[in-house]
Amino acid sequence: MGEAGGVKDNGEEPGGTEGGSPPGPEDAGEGYAEHRPLLFSIAYRMTGSVSDAEDIGQEAFARLAQALRGGTPVSEPKAYLARTATRLALNHLRSARVHRESYLGTWLPEPVLTGPGPEEHAEMADSLSMAFLVVLESLSPAERAVFLLHEVFGYEHKEIAEITGTSAANSRQILARARRHVDEGKPRFEASRAQREEVARRFFAAADGGDLDGLLRALAPDVVYYGDGGGKARAVAAPLYGRDRVARFLAGLFRRIRKLEASFRIVEANGQPGAVTYDRDGRVVNVFALDIADGMVQAIRCVVNPDKLRHLGRVSELARERMATPRTD
Repeated sequence: MGEAGGVKDNGEEPGGTEGGSPPGPEDAGEGYAEHRPLLFSIAYRMTGSVSDAEDIGQEAFARLAQALRGGTPVSEPKAYLARTATRLALNHLRSARVHRESYLGTWLPEPVLTGPGPEEHAEMADSLSMAFLVVLESLSPAERAVFLLHEVFGYEHKEIAEITGTSAANSRQILARARRHVDEGKPRFEASRAQREEVARRFFAAADGGDLDGLLRALAPDVVYYGDGGGKARAVAAPLYGRDRVARFLAGLFRRIRKLEASFRIVEANGQPGAVTYDRDGRVVNVFALDIADGMVQAIRCVVNPDKLRHLGRVSELARERMATPRTD
């Protein structure tokens, strides 16, 4: 099978090296650039962290370069890199579990700003969503790796066994357990991109304009609001449930945004509609991501933890100092 089993092309990541000789040490940098999106795609879905995913990709490339310098034949560099990145991500998750268990408040992934893509890649976008990544948090590291490799990246169990150091039979058992957990909490998303964008536009227009009735119309009856401050910025301590409560909270939050002369830009965050809030100096305050289904906002996730926003640019102090959490009662 070679170093790591084949990586299945899915339309999101570039294809592997085809034909010709495998890259030597002097070509490793160019080869890494070609496969970097795939490595990030695997590592980010595994860890939920942009910085950790980038570090894992760099380390995978360093190990490939070291192997090539040492004379180790690498006939499939793409497969070698994917296997290495997956194993590094597994090790990272095992060492990070204690930190996650002691995290202050609600844990959300570091947001990534994505762009529109072909509709046929909607499943890949859904696997990037904050809602999906939060569901993956309920899985063990091994379950997460097997589920992602099989369900998202299209690996066969024999290949997964080689990557994760288990047997094909055990991989099947792990996948069955992981599927049950994921199916219990799997989010629903609006199938139509145009519908999602229209609902998001109405939602943010109502929030920005202080239109409480408009907010109530845009929110599902059982909508949930999650905030992640990580103990380093002001955020709701626990999720808020219900249309009336969430609408009042959002009306107060956006009133403070306007008062502090902050503004927001509608974006696509983790493959779903969202927005980035900036202070008047253009520094990032927070990122919103919306789950939209049945023509309404089903969930809102807001990342305020400054450590999770640094990759997006300069981070504002507003969330730490002045944007006190509005009342929710």
